[in-house]
Amino acid sequence: MTPSARLAAAIDLLSAMEATPRRPADAVANAFFRERRYIGGGDRRAISARVWTVLRHWRHLAWWLDRAGAAATPRARLIAALALMPQPGEAPQDLFVSQDRYAPQPLSAAERDLATRLRGQAMVHPDMPRAVRLEVPDWLLPRLEETFGADLDAEVAALAGEATLDLRVNLLKTTRAEAARLLAADGIMAEPTGLSPWGLRVPGRQPVTATAAFKSGLVEIQDEGSQIVVAAADARPGMRVLDYCAGAAGKTLGMAMTMENRGHIVACDVSEPRLEGAVRRLRRAGVHNAERHLLVPGDRWARRRAASFDRVLVDAPCTGTGTWRRNPDARLRLTEQDLAELMAKQADILATASALVRPGGRLVYATCSILREENQDRIASFLRASPHFRRAETVPDLAPDLAQDGMIALSPLRHGTDGFFAAILERTA
Repeated sequence: MTPSARLAAAIDLLSAMEATPRRPADAVANAFFRERRYIGGGDRRAISARVWTVLRHWRHLAWWLDRAGAAATPRARLIAALALMPQPGEAPQDLFVSQDRYAPQPLSAAERDLATRLRGQAMVHPDMPRAVRLEVPDWLLPRLEETFGADLDAEVAALAGEATLDLRVNLLKTTRAEAARLLAADGIMAEPTGLSPWGLRVPGRQPVTATAAFKSGLVEIQDEGSQIVVAAADARPGMRVLDYCAGAAGKTLGMAMTMENRGHIVACDVSEPRLEGAVRRLRRAGVHNAERHLLVPGDRWARRRAASFDRVLVDAPCTGTGTWRRNPDARLRLTEQDLAELMAKQADILATASALVRPGGRLVYATCSILREENQDRIASFLRASPHFRRAETVPDLAPDLAQDGMIALSPLRHGTDGFFAAILERTA
């Protein structure tokens, strides 16, 4: 595809996203490209990169367009992005060309004027309100200030950056050094992660899933922060372990590995498609000590297994604010009502899952959120209502100072991971 044709496709993809504002952008993009299989891999990456740049600067672009008196349409946002972040050969007048049959419509006089007025301006302007400058919802700004204090600007800037591509080496099948060697044989250079003992970090966006190491189950794609949550669970050989909100079983795979395939692990979730999707991953990884269970209303499964698990991991549904590097559009969809509803779910899930922990066992509560309300405040509320639990006095051997008072809080700025939280709690009676 020509650069102009890629731009036209980016406009179409942004329009599809605006038409379904509550649907995640990556889901819209996947459907968009499935319907256009003629678009090759390199073109898909180029189109997605342009669209995700717009998503990362959504409020900035809207502010500039409003200042210029222009409507914030997908086309106008891309014109503004091209003018404010110029690249060689990518000025608006270079891409909106009539000679290319697949190019977008040529610029109108008003659009040419818009591009001229924005050219040379910095994306961030001193007159922008702080929430616009930081690309966060207005209602969320006070909560982020409470979380990060004086470090807010730097932390949010890190959350707006590009996400890393991290892999977890499957020690059931190989070693970290051998996995790195096999990836290199396929042209993918990977370096050991600094926090996770099983992690490898790959520069840029590379086709890891096409490698022999991935196809044979030697590596799984998993952010280093998520790997630290697996380490915090400290699931050991011979234990009975429950992954209560397992989804597609990414952390189940990690815990089965630390259990050396010995003992018993149960992956539960309310979504049958997600649990069905876990089957192929478990098989590829060589995991045979795991079973799946679908949670349904009125299910007596949990009641019959009360106080029977050595480890219970609750990877709770949350706002996902720690994953904004990967999902910048999530900032646009998140509402205050969403937060309230999620917090109510978190309380209910904790109450149910905690009853499954045996005396002396551990409950690990985790989120991919950076908000105190979902993390430290949620744990404080749970402990006030649950005197038979306490924060763990000893934690797994993690990086120095990573865990404090039985809790771990990770961020892109400080740790180079997604934003993750984990609390390690012990049942005393």
